[in-house]
Amino acid sequence: MGMVLLTAIGVGGATVIGSLMGFMFKKISHRFSDIVLSFAAGVMLAAAVIGLVLPSLDYGGKYGIIITVIGIFAGAFCLNLIDKLVPHLHKLMGSDTEKHNNENLSKVLFFVMAIAIHNLPEGIAAGVGFGSGDVSQAMVIAGGIALQNIPEGMVIIGPMLAAGVSPRKTFLCAMATGLVEVVGTLIGYLAVSVATVILPFALAFAGGTMLYVISDEMIPETHSHGSERGATYALLVGFCVMLVTDILLG
Repeated sequence: MGMVLLTAIGVGGATVIGSLMGFMFKKISHRFSDIVLSFAAGVMLAAAVIGLVLPSLDYGGKYGIIITVIGIFAGAFCLNLIDKLVPHLHKLMGSDTEKHNNENLSKVLFFVMAIAIHNLPEGIAAGVGFGSGDVSQAMVIAGGIALQNIPEGMVIIGPMLAAGVSPRKTFLCAMATGLVEVVGTLIGYLAVSVATVILPFALAFAGGTMLYVISDEMIPETHSHGSERGATYALLVGFCVMLVTDILLG
């Protein structure tokens, strides 16, 4: 449990690290953030498939394929429902948040809330990985999510400062989005630890949420500023890095 808690803090803390970088640079170039986010997408893609979907098939036994497919779609539908309540992150990041004026303060704060809501299932995915008992795979999953959180934390800062939010409140908002991920990690771990019978479905569900985030949020954002080719190669590099890491970890 101690390792799970420390990892949860690390995953959530990655957002804080990103926010501190955001304070340092104030305005991050789209090309840089797209490359970092694409690399993280590749890492998360490998982590979702290798660390969640494939183990779900193994633990599911005779009905593994059925449980896994249902779990993946259940995770995707869950985030689709969330998307009906909050707007897509890439739409907020690519439009209103760039106007930088007091009139769009409410939309900037809404953007931060959207990130916080979307962080919950990512935290659950990390927690489920630990609940499976495969620590090395769980660390790979958590590492992928943490990588994604750094550019997320970075892009929060500039729009909020430009909208008139004080540096102190801006930093607290960034910390809050990271805290949501810590809570999600603990929820995922405890849920699977208490009822191991749900492990195959939980793994697939978590994998589905990560695949949805990659396709619906991360890839559109990285392909919306004219750096598609670089973003694509960064995604492939991230995927291969996690693939090699998985092999080395055994």
